[in-house]
Amino acid sequence: MRKRLFPALSAGLLLSTAAAGLALTSTASAAPATTVQDAAQALREDPVYVDPGARDQLSAADEKALEDKITDAGKPVFVAVLPNTSAFPARDLLRTLRNDTGVTGVYAVRLGDRFDAGADPQVMPVRAVDNLTASVENPATDTDAAAQLNAFVDRAVEQARGTAPASWSGGSGADGSSGAPVGGLITLGALVAAGGAGAYAISRRTKRRKEEEERAALDKLRVVVDEDITAYGETLERLDFHPAEKGADDAMRADYERALDSYESAKTRMARAARPSDVRGVTESLEDGRYSLAVLAARRTGTKIPARRPPCFFDPRHGPAVADVRWTPSGGAPREVPVCGADEARLSRGEDPMSRTVDVGDGNRRPYWEAGPAYGPWAGGYFGGGLLPGLLVGTMLGSMLATPAYAAEYGGGDFGDGGAGGDWGGGDFSGSDFDSSGFGGGGFGDGGGLGGGGFDGGGF
Repeated sequence: MRKRLFPALSAGLLLSTAAAGLALTSTASAAPATTVQDAAQALREDPVYVDPGARDQLSAADEKALEDKITDAGKPVFVAVLPNTSAFPARDLLRTLRNDTGVTGVYAVRLGDRFDAGADPQVMPVRAVDNLTASVENPATDTDAAAQLNAFVDRAVEQARGTAPASWSGGSGADGSSGAPVGGLITLGALVAAGGAGAYAISRRTKRRKEEEERAALDKLRVVVDEDITAYGETLERLDFHPAEKGADDAMRADYERALDSYESAKTRMARAARPSDVRGVTESLEDGRYSLAVLAARRTGTKIPARRPPCFFDPRHGPAVADVRWTPSGGAPREVPVCGADEARLSRGEDPMSRTVDVGDGNRRPYWEAGPAYGPWAGGYFGGGLLPGLLVGTMLGSMLATPAYAAEYGGGDFGDGGAGGDWGGGDFSGSDFDSSGFGGGGFGDGGGLGGGGFDGGGF
């Protein structure tokens, strides 16, 4: 009786596990994966999967080093190294892998000696993935999987938004070796025992993760905004205007009052800021105050009242722009940008403009348009009305803003809300509810694509 009962119980447990989408056997002891679904299952537990048929592409040591790099960064970046066989159909491979894994993130696939990548737009915009993929597809790295994948991951973990999925924490023991599937058993037990409470716990974890991302982004923005508020306050201190001075009229006093109100509003808004999107109101106040000062100066000198224009593109602290000039960012296309008089003169002499730089986290300062999406709310307050994406097209910040998520994240919505494919952040489990536009419409076809080895039909 015992001999008959034990297999029956085991079969029931395995069936429940499969229904829950969990692996109750370690990767080491599992049968060699031969389908996309098997690869997806492995990626739920570890960031890097190397199919047994592609082991000659990436050694176990290189695989471990790549996994450590991704987990140390804490970013939702997935890497699959697969053999170029019929078991892994080239067409729609990335989309199928993302669908079966079910976790928002950046997905890179080495299929034989070919490479391509895709991402959920809220984690990394299509254009950014395009550029990143093209940058690692070259003769120097195409034949070396380790070099190519490391080059991709190095850049991807810097740009990807969100955090590593919670399921990775139970993939291996502390010594890096695979042991008993404790994480899978615990998860299964929680699902069976808690039922609906499990969904609530996931929701709470997602909320906490987004709150942590918001706090980190707000702390980064606070430094820049405080510099702007201080600079504006110093401008007010240097102003030699007094409401009771000879020649002052009601219009001048109203301009001066608006300038002072803008200063107080900026300070109050920043003190109350709870999320990155709140910063937009702060820089809107500063922009309004500087325009009021420009109008006051015109009234006092008897010159024409300036038209309401956006601030100087290169540094909004320079005040309202006086002209539009043609400018080309490094590696980008020419475009018209609003500039102050001083920067217009510098550019006419062939000199560099006095650009606003921000800390990018590596001890260096770069122009804000090269610093990434964290500065979107800050810049959005200065350049509202949909102007910003056009000014920044082709730059790092611009590539992040020119996505469906821009309106939600930088137009007053919540930071980290993907804006597409459901309310999922990077590293969240979304199942099949995702925006497939970031994973192309083709596959690793013979028709070319990015670098001759990407998606046919022109990539994605």
